[in-house]
Amino acid sequence: MTTPSNRVLLMLAAFLGSLAVVLGGVLWLTKDIRPAGIIQQGTVGGPFQLTDQDGKAITEAAFRGKPFLVFFGFTHCPDVCPTTLFEVSEIMRKLGKDADRTAALFVSVDPERDTPEKLKDYLSSFDPHLRGATATPEGIATVAKNYRVYYKKIPTTGDDYTMDHTALVYLMDKQGRFVAPFNIKRPPEASAEELRRYF
Repeated sequence: MTTPSNRVLLMLAAFLGSLAVVLGGVLWLTKDIRPAGIIQQGTVGGPFQLTDQDGKAITEAAFRGKPFLVFFGFTHCPDVCPTTLFEVSEIMRKLGKDADRTAALFVSVDPERDTPEKLKDYLSSFDPHLRGATATPEGIATVAKNYRVYYKKIPTTGDDYTMDHTALVYLMDKQGRFVAPFNIKRPPEASAEELRRYF
C-alpha cells in the first residue's frame, strides 16, 4: 500500500526527473554559447525539407524575411504540445495585424501517425498563423538533429505509444538564425512585444 509520505516522495521524484530533462535540454542546446553570450551561427537550425499540413513541400525559405518560432511535438501529446500551441496562438492574437510579419512552425516528431491531414485537423483548433510539418522518419531525424531536439518513442499499452521529446520553443531571426529559446510562460503581451523586436 502506498502511504501519503510515499506518494509525496514519488511525486517529488517525478517532478525532479522532469526538471532534469528540461535542464538537460537547455544545457545541450546552449553548450556552444560563447562566453560573451553570442551564439555561434549554424549551431542550431539550418535548411530543412518538410511537408506542411496542406501536403505542400515547405523549406526554410518560406520563413525568410520574418522572425519565426519553431516547436517540436506530436498530435497525440496529452498536455505540453496543446498547451504550447495555445500559448503561441495567444501571442499571435496579441500581435494583431503584426502576426502576418512572423510565423510559427510545429514540427511533428511522430511521422508514423502525423500525416498532413492529421496535422491540418489538429491545427484547426489554433491560430491560423501556425503551420504544421511532417516528413519521412529520416527527414524528421535530420531536422531534429539540426535543432538539437531529443525525441524517443515510448511504448505504452498494447501497440500504442507516446513520444518523449524536447519541449523548447525556438526563436529564429529573419535570416533563419537561432536567437534563443523563447519564453512563452509569461503574459502573451510580453511575448508579443519581444517578438516585435525582431521584425
